[in-house]
Amino acid sequence: MTLPQEAHLRFVENLPICRILNGMWQVSGAHGRIDPEAALNAMIAYHDAGFTTWDLADHYGPAEDFIGEFRRRIAAERGDAALSEMQAFTKWVPRAGPMTREIVENNVGISLRRMGVERLDLLQFHWWEYQDKRYLDALSHLADLRDQGKIHRVALTNFDTERLREIADNGIRIVSNQVQYSLIDRRPEVQMSQVCEEQRVWLLPYGVLCGGLLSDRYLGQHEPGANALNTASLRKYKQMIDAWGGWRLFQQLLSVLKNVADKHQVSIANVAMRYILERPAVAGVIIGARLGVAEHIAENARVFSFQLDVDDQKAIETVLTNARDLYQIIGDCGDEYRR
Repeated sequence: MTLPQEAHLRFVENLPICRILNGMWQVSGAHGRIDPEAALNAMIAYHDAGFTTWDLADHYGPAEDFIGEFRRRIAAERGDAALSEMQAFTKWVPRAGPMTREIVENNVGISLRRMGVERLDLLQFHWWEYQDKRYLDALSHLADLRDQGKIHRVALTNFDTERLREIADNGIRIVSNQVQYSLIDRRPEVQMSQVCEEQRVWLLPYGVLCGGLLSDRYLGQHEPGANALNTASLRKYKQMIDAWGGWRLFQQLLSVLKNVADKHQVSIANVAMRYILERPAVAGVIIGARLGVAEHIAENARVFSFQLDVDDQKAIETVLTNARDLYQIIGDCGDEYRR
């Protein structure tokens, strides 16, 4: 399979990406058992299909270790030059506390060793407590490590607009912010997208398919009970749908998305992904990959076979206008983690 040119983006200098990033939260343990060998074989299948960009984190179970082993296999089978075809974006999610140069460098070193690299492609930084301003210390040290060549670029995950501005005002160059963003959760459109465009910061949305709820599988289905919500993603995003407008309105949205999908001969998930890909400041969307359990390689590739036209946008908007304002209910991007 060869993805079209539109599937790729020059994220930053010397760092192209695939606009559908393979999300690795699913190997963290919250989505059931993952067989390591099956997972690694699936990673090779995604890579060979053109889905070469991975999103992971230090706390996603063995995710960083999987990247390290994947790199070793690719190098052994195809040579070191083949490693330049892939990108792995990890995260550092420390507890609030002192952020000395030694602490920051040691934690970056752990990721370097686990992933088997001399330089991290992208280090996405998360901080739990805004009242503890030592996140600025951590980011300053990360910027120094970037300048020394241990990190290619520094980024954020789940920071709000106020802190994004503050970090820029402190002279720390950030290239992206990973946030929850979907047809259900459009909070980034209130402030974040505009500020990102002004500051030349990319958005990397996750939750785009609401853990799989935004798909043909749930069209016309009764509201799932607790037993049916058998992954962390399903439980999380079902709560988001409840806050947004509930299952009946969600079914109306799925019905409209199905009409749009049929028009373009794609799936509901394709339309949901395409909608976010076309939003301002969005570099790519992070789609969870249940490695060795289920793969959606061919379906994901169809996202690049069509574009949403004016009529599609209007039809979708007729449902979205009836939803509650999650910005008023939850707050800005990432506030759900700091309530």
